[in-house]
Amino acid sequence: MSATMKYEMMILLTEEFNDSELKTWAFNYAKALRKLSASEISVISRGKRDLAYTIKNQKRGNFIQINFSSIPQYLDEFTNNLKFDTNVLRFLILHKD
Repeated sequence: MSATMKYEMMILLTEEFNDSELKTWAFNYAKALRKLSASEISVISRGKRDLAYTIKNQKRGNFIQINFSSIPQYLDEFTNNLKFDTNVLRFLILHKD
């Protein structure tokens, strides 16, 4: 069985969310991570910011940071969920040492 690794994920969402909708969205993805056996999940809202260039006709976006520990093989399934979410403009997952 693979060892658990720590990850940091930054997600850029459309600016259409208010604070409660943003919390709900982040909580749902944290639950999805938990279903994939992730642990040590923390969600941090980095706020709404102007973008340096337009992405999918958006000039502003909400930044969400999620830190978690997971087995690497489960990341593919989770990233597929993010790819098909129309509210996600971009995302990046980094392995933390």
